[in-house]
Amino acid sequence: MPYPPHLIHDDETVALDLNPHWWYFIEHIAVATGLVALLAFFLWLNSHSGILHAFATGIKWVLPVLLCAWAAWVVIRFLKWRNTFFVVTDRRVIFRSGFISKKGVEIPLDRITNIDFSQGPIERAIGAGDLDIQSAGRDGSSHFENVRHPDAVQQEIYLQMESREQNRSRRDAGDIARAINADASPAAPSAPQAAAPDAAEQLRKLADLRDEGVITPEEFETKKAEILGRM
Repeated sequence: MPYPPHLIHDDETVALDLNPHWWYFIEHIAVATGLVALLAFFLWLNSHSGILHAFATGIKWVLPVLLCAWAAWVVIRFLKWRNTFFVVTDRRVIFRSGFISKKGVEIPLDRITNIDFSQGPIERAIGAGDLDIQSAGRDGSSHFENVRHPDAVQQEIYLQMESREQNRSRRDAGDIARAINADASPAAPSAPQAAAPDAAEQLRKLADLRDEGVITPEEFETKKAEILGRM
């Protein structure tokens, strides 16, 4: 079951989305092994006659009760496993668990100072382990158990931190280059002002139009007043 998409920002990229390793159920597996041994012992008792058979008959209700209790325990644990997430994005590390009551931890990549992992011999063989993340913040240290391949997760977090730092450096360099170019660019020359029209030339043309009968003397006087008023 993937991490809920609505909890990821629109411009955020998920690099890892993990549920706990199956080692999370090791206690349940150990108890199941004990129940199988108990069942074998019960069958052995029941196969005999006399006092052993009577004893087996007297405790035959114990095994079904234990099996029901174990099954309920497994179901609850499975639901918790299904709703436990360890997520690495290009911005943060997210841990979220619980299906009734919930708890979560978010660590921004910019605040991570150190990452350590630990694996015992069995955990190393099956690809499980614990992860400790040191961060500059109120909590300071966060411990995560039953992480799948914690060494690979450690490397992925470091890769995301490095990538984020490189992206920030490129943005800063771009901002500086744009600022330098803006300062070095010469001011754009202002558009030359249109030459003022020659009023005398316009009056001569109007007079020619009047003399040729194109415009009336009244129109000539009106246009003449407009031209002189703009001077």
